[in-house]
Amino acid sequence: MYRNLIDKQHSTKYQSSKGSNHVLSWYELISLSQIEPTVTAAMKMAEKEPGLIAKAAQLAFDIANGRNRTLSWLIPPCLFLLDALLCAVVIWKVPYTEIDWKAYMEQVEQYVAGERDYTIIKGGTGPLVYPAAHVYLYTVLYYVTDKGKDIFLAQQLFAVLYMATLAVVMACYWRAKVPPYVFPLLILSKRLHSIFVLRCFNDCFAVFFLWLTIYLFQRRAWTLGTVAYTLGLGIKMSLLLALPAVGVILLLGRGFARSLQLAAIIAQVQFTLAVPFLRANAQGYLSRAFELSRQFFFKWTVNWRFVGEDAFLSRPFALGLLVLHASVLVWFAVNKWLKPARKPWPEIVTSILKFSSPFSPQEEPPISAQVTPEYVITTMLSANVIGLLFARSLHYQFYSYLAWSTPYLLWRSGAHPLVQYGIWALQEWAWNVFPSTSVSSGVVVAALAATVVLLAARREQAPTSSGYPSRERKVA
Repeated sequence: MYRNLIDKQHSTKYQSSKGSNHVLSWYELISLSQIEPTVTAAMKMAEKEPGLIAKAAQLAFDIANGRNRTLSWLIPPCLFLLDALLCAVVIWKVPYTEIDWKAYMEQVEQYVAGERDYTIIKGGTGPLVYPAAHVYLYTVLYYVTDKGKDIFLAQQLFAVLYMATLAVVMACYWRAKVPPYVFPLLILSKRLHSIFVLRCFNDCFAVFFLWLTIYLFQRRAWTLGTVAYTLGLGIKMSLLLALPAVGVILLLGRGFARSLQLAAIIAQVQFTLAVPFLRANAQGYLSRAFELSRQFFFKWTVNWRFVGEDAFLSRPFALGLLVLHASVLVWFAVNKWLKPARKPWPEIVTSILKFSSPFSPQEEPPISAQVTPEYVITTMLSANVIGLLFARSLHYQFYSYLAWSTPYLLWRSGAHPLVQYGIWALQEWAWNVFPSTSVSSGVVVAALAATVVLLAARREQAPTSSGYPSRERKVA
């Protein structure tokens, strides 16, 4: 056998790279005979590889854009589970930071002791300046956490609240047909995790009810959505920023008469919650819980530090922000929010001022059908971000109202995904600078302004019927 191979080597030659003839040894022949099938298979695979890469890229693209029904839906629940783990790690590894929790407990302790006068109830950070639902909510937490001493338990409860809010946010996004590539932005905010599980601010509950309102309105559960909104408003008046959107949505979704009834529910719930405090000192309660003329400290501002302290504290600056806020709201109402009505806005406003419906009974159903899940979330969040843009002062906890709004609004604006992620990243960086600087505050305002401008520039398409039946119509 070996002899034959040796003989064969003398008759087998190949041309070397230098052009000389070289005789193959028997072991070289054996090596070549073993390698040849592998090389051939690799060459065939290489010919097919561009096609495989293209198919893999197309699959990833389809999953990210929600076009793969088999895999796209898995992205939100996987991210949700990942964020649950992240919350646990944050609580375990990052020290708790005391800011307002102790003051909340001190104020509740006075309420538990029988005090009902808002002008008397105070804490370490100042007087009680939140509506009645805040007091009731933190009274429950007061007892559950051993009079506020069990901070670790409080953090766990706020982690549950965070995950519940995230679940509602993801449900709202999914009903609005937001593609999966946007969803990672919902779990990546360092500041948002800090607000919930390291600070335990009351804004966390207000944000939960804000998103619950959006979800219930998307489901056309108008009464439940209205109750959710007024409960959130009863925790913190920051939800007043979304009130114009709530009014427009209820007007178009339920008609003039029914929207007035729902507005009455908002007032009734607020009154009922406030009764014990109104009896003690009505003026004191209203002036503290819904104080609109509150003075803000320049050292805590996140958004307007770059204008300087003198300008920040000046009355013309405050008045200018108020005028701009109202003007932009009116522009959005006329050019965006009232589009489903298909009527001139002066005619709508004139009818409302006359206390009559701007729509006939025949017009209301087709208009209501155009109040789609996309319309609801866009209107609510755009009103909210406009309010934040022109707010006199934003503190760090206010990011909870913005962090989950920006990804949707940037996507809805039609901006390129790189632009969406870029603006989000700049915004996230700016809100994590502590204390704020002229540069970081400028970025905060610029990101808000860019979001509003992109939304304003987007050409609206006529909404189509959502196809979701109203629960209240079923009852009727």
